[in-house]
Amino acid sequence: MSDDTKLFGMSANAGRWIFVILGMVINLCLGAVYAYSVFKKPLESMFNATATQGNMPFMIFLAVFAIFTFLAGRFIDKFGPRVVMIIGGIVVGLGWMLAKFSGSMAMVMITYGFIGGAGVGLVYGGPVSVCTKWFPDRKGLAVGLSLLGFGGSAFITAPLAKALIASSGPLNTFLYMGAGFLIVTVILSTFMKFPPANWKPAGWNPPQAAGGAAARVFTAGDMLKTSSFFGLWICYLFGTTAGLMAIGISATVGREVIGLEIGTAAFLVSIFAIFNGIGRPIFGALTDKITPRYSAIVTFVIIGICSLMMLGAGEGSVGIYTVAFCGFWLTLGGWLAIGPAGTASFFGLEGYAQKYGIMFSAYGLGAIIGGIISGMAKDVFGSYTSAFWPTLILSIVGIFIAIVILRPPKTN
Repeated sequence: MSDDTKLFGMSANAGRWIFVILGMVINLCLGAVYAYSVFKKPLESMFNATATQGNMPFMIFLAVFAIFTFLAGRFIDKFGPRVVMIIGGIVVGLGWMLAKFSGSMAMVMITYGFIGGAGVGLVYGGPVSVCTKWFPDRKGLAVGLSLLGFGGSAFITAPLAKALIASSGPLNTFLYMGAGFLIVTVILSTFMKFPPANWKPAGWNPPQAAGGAAARVFTAGDMLKTSSFFGLWICYLFGTTAGLMAIGISATVGREVIGLEIGTAAFLVSIFAIFNGIGRPIFGALTDKITPRYSAIVTFVIIGICSLMMLGAGEGSVGIYTVAFCGFWLTLGGWLAIGPAGTASFFGLEGYAQKYGIMFSAYGLGAIIGGIISGMAKDVFGSYTSAFWPTLILSIVGIFIAIVILRPPKTN
């Protein structure tokens, strides 16, 4: 089924790109979590919190985000993306807005961290699944472009948050931004839907076990029994641990290690966000062309180089800091495309939301480990620089794992 399907008044082959644009805008709202480093220092000062405590809302947000992406997968597959995404959009907005009434860091963790993270988890799998199903021929590129909004969000939301924090304080900023996210996400979610059963793009025929594509559909249970799952999951964990650790402390490292002024640090976070955004379509397209294994190896090489750069950085090393953190943000964006594209390529599209929800648990664990690494580096060793030894080690081990077990599953 392909020729008579219409989308937004156009042929399905043309109209399906509207889903990519809608997903991009929705993800722009969801990805405001990557601007958290702009909130971190003001919240620590307001509530007299340590560096580790200051990391906790970010860590909790991302961990809960991953858990609810997994939980939402089954409901997205069963009921479709629209209803689940609308509910999630309401929860996202409420989480941010309720943070306005926080009297302690613990309340920020509950409202922004837990409630906001749960809402993002409910919404996030929708655009990924929609784009994957409408683009079986270009999964990596379509998902990567849709997720560009998530990765690039901080380019817009970091300076916006900085300006609002300066004028109204961090708590009011949560309120204002949350209200905007609720309205935009709910409205755009009403348009999201899956293609009809057996639909495929005009002129496209599914490959037969070519380019890493699965020759049969794996259930979630089947997927968990393969070494391919563990290879992709572990590499996903390592890649996101390094990236999320860096993202959570980007502005703080700029100020405390490099000696930047707060405005310059916030500006550079916006620049980093561009690399996070473009990393998704770049590595999505790369995954389509050279397979998840070799895309993964490229990311780990970049992570290793950036870690070495930061281990040699100090006050005034603005160029080194800028290049290294562009690399960290780029590779995190890359993994948010390699992960979903690799899952679809290895294990098939049937029940995809549930399968990717399981795979996405690597991201949630990566958020926790990354936050612990950066917080302990500061609290125990006195400097965030120590945090880049673990990321260097992860990059080396990640290359080895990608070479050994990151490959398509056996289909017989």
